Amino acid sequence: MRRFSKYVFPLVMAGCVQFPILTFAAMLAYPGGTYSDHTKQSYLFFQNFFSDLGLSQTHSGGPKLLSSILFFIALTLAGLGEILFFSFAPRLFKSRHLAYVLSLIGSIFGMISGLSYIGVAFTPADLYLQPHALFVQLAFVSFLIAVLFYLAAVLLTPNYPKVYAWTYLAFALLLAGYVWLLFSGPSAFAAHGLVIQATGQKVIVYAAILTMFIQAYGAWRLVQSDKSVTLHT
Repeated sequence: MRRFSKYVFPLVMAGCVQFPILTFAAMLAYPGGTYSDHTKQSYLFFQNFFSDLGLSQTHSGGPKLLSSILFFIALTLAGLGEILFFSFAPRLFKSRHLAYVLSLIGSIFGMISGLSYIGVAFTPADLYLQPHALFVQLAFVSFLIAVLFYLAAVLLTPNYPKVYAWTYLAFALLLAGYVWLLFSGPSAFAAHGLVIQATGQKVIVYAAILTMFIQAYGAWRLVQSDKSVTLHT
């Protein structure tokens, strides 16, 4: 475990980097078709959802194996990276009891979010719509709760650079807006609603990946600069 611990946060960063690469590749491999128009050609960034990449077949019933595989790998690795981060991150806050407790609570929700991302990958929307939708909602709501707890933990820890707290805060505001959009925004059945929902999903997912990369980088820098911080105890 000691030998592995120094690679934890770089592994999380690698999991973040692979996500945009593989999802963009999946978009290029996507044959076409949107939620409202099955005849569309290719992947439309502002009209297709991420979940379209994971469908077992296109909206018109055609094959799309490559994009499904790439999306499955990308989302599963991102979920595992999130679980890995929240498994080790509380150890950075042991110097302050309250911050440590808050980070532990936050990590519970963070790991639920990571598991939910993996759940989304394992439940194509055209085959398992209800569990797929539940995993999507659970992923974002639990991640918002995790971010709020970690925001407080960072603010309460003197040696933790506060730029990472403001990063959490900015993302929390963005994510709260998306959670509202997810539950109360315009319907994806309407043309304007489809664009808003699909675009909002892209913004929040890539913002989440960027936030995780920044936080993993910050945690790694903290471990490197503070020899009193250990991840194996």
